[in-house]
Amino acid sequence: MARTYFGTDGIRGLANRHPMTSEVALKVGMAAGKLFSKDDGRLHRVVIGKDTRLSGYMIESALMSGFTSVGMEVFLLGPMPTPAVAMLTRSLRADLGVMISASHNAYKDNGIKLFDPEGYKLSDEAEAEIEALMAADSASLLVSADRIGRARRIESARERYVEFVKRTLPREMRLNDLRVVIDCANGAGYQVAPAVLWELGAEVIKIGVEPDGLNINEACGTTAPEALCAKVREVRADIGIALDGDADRVVIVDEKGRIVDGDQIMGVIAESWHRNGKLAAGGVVATVMSNLGLERYLAGLGLKLERTPVGDRYVVENMRKHGYNVGGEQSGHIVLSDYTTTGDGLIAALQVLAAVVGTGLPVSEVCTRFAPVPQLLQNVRYADGAPLEHAMVKSAIDAGKVRLGQSGRLLVRPSGTEPVIRVMAEGDDEVVVRQVVGDIAEAVRSAAQGAG
Repeated sequence: MARTYFGTDGIRGLANRHPMTSEVALKVGMAAGKLFSKDDGRLHRVVIGKDTRLSGYMIESALMSGFTSVGMEVFLLGPMPTPAVAMLTRSLRADLGVMISASHNAYKDNGIKLFDPEGYKLSDEAEAEIEALMAADSASLLVSADRIGRARRIESARERYVEFVKRTLPREMRLNDLRVVIDCANGAGYQVAPAVLWELGAEVIKIGVEPDGLNINEACGTTAPEALCAKVREVRADIGIALDGDADRVVIVDEKGRIVDGDQIMGVIAESWHRNGKLAAGGVVATVMSNLGLERYLAGLGLKLERTPVGDRYVVENMRKHGYNVGGEQSGHIVLSDYTTTGDGLIAALQVLAAVVGTGLPVSEVCTRFAPVPQLLQNVRYADGAPLEHAMVKSAIDAGKVRLGQSGRLLVRPSGTEPVIRVMAEGDDEVVVRQVVGDIAEAVRSAAQGAG
């Protein structure tokens, strides 16, 4: 069933344009508040956090009005990472958690992510129920004047999260001899991330920590790590850490200024936890986009790689179902379920730092767990139709699979958010990989033009 507001990761859109308007946010607050407020005589709570976008104030106020109008008590956290909102939803025994963010997007976008009382993203079924209530008569959701909820700031939110993150490392572990550059993307982690690193003893050099409402993710953070790479080389740091706008994603930069992606990070953590007896279920959960090199590396350790569709929600679902405690995406969403219910860039970075401290080796050695197999992704836009159903495209895909053979992988899929076909191939021969991707992309373009 098609949904009106919710996409693959909550509600997202251009700020002050449908659906990312005050009106919609008000309805979300009323509907979600009604759904998660059981008529059991007790006061129900919702936790609301946000990143640093200018539009966050507008959305926060509208949500607050919606929740209080249906009788919920609102705890306002201010700028906080998405994983902090999930954690504090559990810690404060709230019935619902809300994060206002468009993650790694530019400031013009914003979004609303919802978490259940356990800190997990809402199910499709819950989102469908919220949409149904949004379509109902608003008057039917309102409580009487004496039951309207209150809202208050949780002044201790940052300190709570900082202490929680620090406790994910052994009590005796210190970062005293490490010079760390942290890039907070002018986003939600700009206060807590440097604080955690400093309190653990590191020498901290900060960039991307001057948000003005308009500069979130602008030439900084995980989507633009070039400034971090340059800074690491400039100050001769031991490591660079980049977060995205809501701090649920991380990219590492080694002491030579080279980027380390999520696949290598998962390899580091999996190997370290496996050696220490902490790794659960004998493997790691990643998406179909993770490099074949990671799969081969884990196999060499006697571990398996469980693959899911693209999206951290699918990773978390698989982890919960099969008992894994390490999972993530190549993009840097790393989920460590011993500590968190969603991706946490800062906690993942601390686990890498723990491996560095534990081995005494430089980051470049610790974070080179495997040689990535040549991998190429190409996005092909189309106007209408279903190009993947075209015989020419099917033939190109079949031919590509034959050329790659058993030692390669081919993935051709439509985007879930835009009219784009994503063509990804990987294999030991880079020339063959490029040819296969190029042939399929050209077939998709020809089929799309024919449909037009």
